[in-house]
Amino acid sequence: MLNEKSLSVSPDCSECPIRHRAVCARCETDELERLEEIKYYRKFEAGQTVIWSGDRMEFVGSVVSGIATLTQTMEDGRTQMVGLLLPSDFVGRPGRSSAAYDVVATTDLVMCCFRKAPFEEMMLRTPHIAQRLLEMTLDELDAAREWMLVLGRKTAREKIASLLSIIARRDASINQRDVEDRLTFDLPLTREAMADYLGLTLETVSRQVSALRKDGVIELEGKRHVTIPDIGRLLEEAGDDADGGVFA
Repeated sequence: MLNEKSLSVSPDCSECPIRHRAVCARCETDELERLEEIKYYRKFEAGQTVIWSGDRMEFVGSVVSGIATLTQTMEDGRTQMVGLLLPSDFVGRPGRSSAAYDVVATTDLVMCCFRKAPFEEMMLRTPHIAQRLLEMTLDELDAAREWMLVLGRKTAREKIASLLSIIARRDASINQRDVEDRLTFDLPLTREAMADYLGLTLETVSRQVSALRKDGVIELEGKRHVTIPDIGRLLEEAGDDADGGVFA
């Protein structure tokens, strides 16, 4: 279940920053009103566990702001970060009773949650919600397959560039900015978290970030404020196609 230490929050749906990307993106006013009846918001502090693997899922929902990680623990206690949940990403699977992964807030996190059973019933009555969720699930599958390439075949420099491009493009999408523009965002992950996620050492991450800055691929203000002058060049460094791939 949801962490009891979570704090209740109540953003206004009309001002929701992820509405155009979320599972409710195509909902009409009356459908939004029905969702409102089964919806609640939760806030988690960085480091809090949203749900443990194997726990019964009583909710599904979307990340409104912040980032969470999906982590799997092996029998001998070793853990592997297997995914990131960025704003607008969906948490939980209708039809499944328990969580497959630990979900942990990497930064302060706000989630828009729906009570699971009523949401599943509404999916049956509202086909375009089910269709939108299917599209999001297929995008997630494509992203997972692409991430296998990032972790398995790319160099350290390409891994860092890939992660920066994923976050930059998602930030541009959420804020409805043209990816061809000069992109600026605050990096939500520490370098330690980047190293853990990418399977690199902290020293390697720091060295490669510094090299990308020195070569003019990125600009840094402090350790977290990142500017991408040319997304095409960053994608080239990542070894990706210029169209931005599937992560946006």
